[in-house]
Amino acid sequence: MWEYTDKVMDLFYNPQNQGTITDEKEGEKVVSGEVGSIACGDALSLHLKVNEASGEILDAKFQTFGCASAIASSSALTAMLKGKTIDEAMNIKNQDIAGYLGGLPEEKMHCSVMGEEALEAAIFKYKGIEVEVHEEDHEGALVCSCFAITENKIKRVIRENKLETAEEVTNYVKAGGGCGSCLADIDDLIASVYETPEPTAQHIPTTTKPASKLTNLQKITLIQQVLEQEVRPVLAEDGGDVELFDVDGDRVLVTLKGACGSCSSAMATLKGAIEATLKERVSESIVVEEAV
Repeated sequence: MWEYTDKVMDLFYNPQNQGTITDEKEGEKVVSGEVGSIACGDALSLHLKVNEASGEILDAKFQTFGCASAIASSSALTAMLKGKTIDEAMNIKNQDIAGYLGGLPEEKMHCSVMGEEALEAAIFKYKGIEVEVHEEDHEGALVCSCFAITENKIKRVIRENKLETAEEVTNYVKAGGGCGSCLADIDDLIASVYETPEPTAQHIPTTTKPASKLTNLQKITLIQQVLEQEVRPVLAEDGGDVELFDVDGDRVLVTLKGACGSCSSAMATLKGAIEATLKERVSESIVVEEAV
């Protein structure tokens, strides 16, 4: 018997926000993100209603097939999302879902991972990014044939959650939890992850941002300078590029090119590499978006 917190049990017996969203009004957009499969024992559909003008999540509902922790994790996620903007929701990780519940048994952490992935899928769909979330997860060598988990997905989850044992990997993504024949391969993947730097991590040199308030022209000029001198050289190392499209107040619209334009980690590049650098070099209030 799993040792669940009172919060998990409450949301299991009294789940909040179950169902779908059908009442889309003018100025609103309803999107869904789906992950998992009934064949593997867990499946989740997350539905969001978003105010297109403000980006605020007005409503969130879920449909799930799974255990008590899957239902509780899905319910917790919808409660966490309401009232947040899409950009704020992007920062929610599986650890946050587990924390909201007061913790999950290690063997059930895959339920919180499923919630994070469904959220990412919904946000990508809302943003109009026509790539499958974590598309690289479905590429590469198949490691766990029981649950159809690839090498790339296992490596990503190891990095994001700092996993150190094959048992932990099984708890987070189920790989190795069937016949067990892939456990040795998972051990090798763990070793390889910590022997080499994270491939998506991009170090961009930074300097002190201006102390005084910038005029619009000064801000645009500095943004262009940072992109040209600090961001583009780093992206070029991996065959990518970025071009400034427009600046609307604190909204910086860019166009990703080269490898970045077709990369499944484009959102990570926008937020982790470009936006973070501009926040540090220009203004904390800057938000970077891909020009449509």
